[in-house]
Amino acid sequence: MTRVYVSGVGVVSPVGLGFRPYFDALVEGRCAASEVENFDVRGMERTVACEVKGFRPRDFLTAAEARRAGRCSQFTLAATRMAVEMAGLEGKLSGGRTSVVLGTTMGEANLLGELEHAWIHDGESAVAPAKLARYGTGLLSIHVARAVGAEGFVQSLPAACAAGNYAISFAADLIRSGRADVVVTGAAEVIERLQYAGFARLGAMAPARVQPFDLNRRGLLLGEGAGVLVLESEAHLVRRGGVPLAEVGGAGIACDAHHITRPHPEGEGSFVAMRDAIVRSGLRPDQVDHVNAHGTATPANDEVESKVLNELFGAHRPLVTSIKSMIGHCMGAASAIEAIACIGTLVDQVVPPTMNFETPDPHCDLNLVTGRAMRAKVDVVVNNSLAFGGYDAAVTFARPNVLPEVGAAA
Repeated sequence: MTRVYVSGVGVVSPVGLGFRPYFDALVEGRCAASEVENFDVRGMERTVACEVKGFRPRDFLTAAEARRAGRCSQFTLAATRMAVEMAGLEGKLSGGRTSVVLGTTMGEANLLGELEHAWIHDGESAVAPAKLARYGTGLLSIHVARAVGAEGFVQSLPAACAAGNYAISFAADLIRSGRADVVVTGAAEVIERLQYAGFARLGAMAPARVQPFDLNRRGLLLGEGAGVLVLESEAHLVRRGGVPLAEVGGAGIACDAHHITRPHPEGEGSFVAMRDAIVRSGLRPDQVDHVNAHGTATPANDEVESKVLNELFGAHRPLVTSIKSMIGHCMGAASAIEAIACIGTLVDQVVPPTMNFETPDPHCDLNLVTGRAMRAKVDVVVNNSLAFGGYDAAVTFARPNVLPEVGAAA
C-alpha cells in the first residue's frame, strides 16, 4: 500500500497567515478573540469571535481571481498558494494526475447573507446574478483546480465541522487507490451573521473566551480561515526529489446518528473513528503520542470526548490539547487548520497549549497540555473532529518513515 506524504501546507487563520506565523502563534499561546468587526452585531447578546485580520486578497490572488472569488474562496486560494510553494510544486500540478478535495460547511456564507439581505429589504430584483454565481460550495474546489491546473477528481465535501478530516481522508484514498499522484486538500470557512446568530441561539457561545475541558467552560467562539495540505504519493515525491513534512496514516469515519447537535453520550461514533484511524495506520493506541482534540469547550462535547479518549487509550495517556482555545471553532475549516497544527508539532516537536484552563473537571480527566507549550518526542498524532449531525472523523499523522509498512487505506 503506497505511503502518502504531506509535502506542503498553507494556512489563513485568526492568529496568523502562513504556516510559521500560525504555528509560532499557537506555541506562544496567542488568543484571537476580539469584538466582531466584519458584520453588525448590535442587539446581539454575544459580540466576540476569532476573525481573520489583516488578510489582503491581492497579496495572494490575481485581480481576476479576487474579483471572481468570495471571501471563503479567497482564503482557500491563498492557503493553496502557500502550500504549493512550500511543496516546491509551483507550475507543476497541471493534468489529470492532480486532484482537489476540499471541505466546508457553508462555503461563501457571507455572499449568501448579502443575497438574503438584498432580497428581504429591496426585493427579488435586488438579488445580483453575479453574486449568486459566486455562491456554490463546490466553487472552492473549482477555483483551486483552475489555479493549479488540476484536471483530476475535483470535489467539495460539506461535512460540517468534520469536513477537513473528511477531505484529507478522501484525498489520501485517491492516492492510495492509484487515481491521483497529488491531491490539494483541506477546508475553509468564513464567519457570517447567520451562523453567528445560530450558534448564539443554541446557547453554545461563550461571552469572551474559550476554556476547553475546564470545569467552568461556557462554550465556544466562532473562528474562520482555511487550511490546505498538498498530499503526494511516495513514488511521486521520490521521483521529483521532494521533502516530506509528515506522513498521513489511517483515517476513521463514523456517524453516531444520535442527535443533530449533541454527540452520542457514550461517544460511539467518535470512538470508532479514532480507533479505526489508529488501526488503519498499523498502530496500537499506546503508540499515539499526542491527540489534537476537538475540544469545543461546550459541556457535552468535552465530557464525551474525554470519555472516549480514556476508553480508547486506557492507562496510556497521550498529550492532549485543544487549539480552539486560541483560534475558536473554525467550523468546516476546523480540522484542516488543526491538521496543520498537528504537522507543526511533528516538525518542531512541540505541543501547543490549551489556553484559558483554570479549574480541572473530574469528568475531563486527560493529560492536558495547558498554559504553555510543551516540548516532547512526538512521532504520531491523532487529529480528532466531531460535527453536527453525528459526523465523526479522525486522521493520524506521523513523522516520515515512522509508520509500519502495513499502513492500510483510510
